[in-house]
Amino acid sequence: MNGPSLSRTGRVLTALVLSCLVAGLAPAAANAASPAPVPSTTVAKGKVKVDAKLAKGKVKKGEKVKLTGKLAVQDRLDTDEPLIVQQQVSGGAWVNIANTTCRPNGGFSLNLSFSISASLSLRVYHPETTIYASAYSSVFALLVL
Repeated sequence: MNGPSLSRTGRVLTALVLSCLVAGLAPAAANAASPAPVPSTTVAKGKVKVDAKLAKGKVKKGEKVKLTGKLAVQDRLDTDEPLIVQQQVSGGAWVNIANTTCRPNGGFSLNLSFSISASLSLRVYHPETTIYASAYSSVFALLVL
């Protein structure tokens, strides 16, 4: 790629900013990620598939970009299923940057904006619940100028 690359300082700054964002979202993520009680009998969890895409692949700092998608399940959803937007940081770790729930038809939509210039790798994650297994969307890129 011929575009500018992030220096080590830039990557560290990006990780720091994202850590601050995650700290603000941690209470909500902690509630969604808290372990559920183990049932006395084993019940097969429903399989899910997460599809997600961005309206644009390139935005300016502070510009909103719409993330839309669908949580595909066999039946209609009876509950608001949690979804977490994650960003891959150096070392391959994924950090939570936003969360939402999907509509009864499985659809979801939210606006994202970033205050730093970077090339981001994002995905949407559905954590395991008492009813459904966990699932990830494919990874998609966003260039913030």
